[in-house]
Amino acid sequence: MKIENSELADVPKIFDLYRLATSYMKSKNQVHWPEFPKELIQNEIAENRQWKLLIDDEIACIWATTLNDELIWGAKSNEPSLYIHRIATNPEFRGRSLVKKLVDWANEFGKTKGLTYLRMDTVGLNKGLINHYEKLGFEFLGAKKLQDTNGLPEHYQRGEVCFFQKAII
Repeated sequence: MKIENSELADVPKIFDLYRLATSYMKSKNQVHWPEFPKELIQNEIAENRQWKLLIDDEIACIWATTLNDELIWGAKSNEPSLYIHRIATNPEFRGRSLVKKLVDWANEFGKTKGLTYLRMDTVGLNKGLINHYEKLGFEFLGAKKLQDTNGLPEHYQRGEVCFFQKAII
C-alpha cells in the first residue's frame, strides 16, 4: 500500500470512483454528490491536493485536501488544519479499513505541516457515517445548514452539513 498525489492520467478513474460513490449514496437515499467539474479535479492535481491510495498499483481510494476551508468552516478555518474532502473508495477494496489508513496518513502529513486539526464535513445526517468517523477518533461537532453556499458544489444546498474534527497528535 502506498499513498501519493494523483496525476492527470488518473482523472478518468477518479470520476469513475465519484460516480460509484454517488450511485451508492443515491441507493441509500442520502444527499449525493453532483458531477464535479473536471477543472476542479485538474486544479487539485496541479496543486498537489488530490490523493490516491494504491494497493498493488490499483487505485483503492481517493480524496482531496486543503489547508483552508473558509466557505464551509468560516472563522474556524483560521486554525491550522488539514481539511479532507470527497473520500471515495473503490468497491473492490471495501472492508480494508482504508479510511483509517487515510486518517493515519493525514495525521502524519498534518504533523509535518505543523497543523492542529484534521477536519471533515459531510452533507446530510448520515448516522452510519457519523458513527464511522467517531470510531476513527473524530469528534462530531454538530450539524447546521450553511447560510451561503456560493462557490460550493451544489450538494451543500441540499441539507445540513455535519462537522468533524480530530486533534493531530
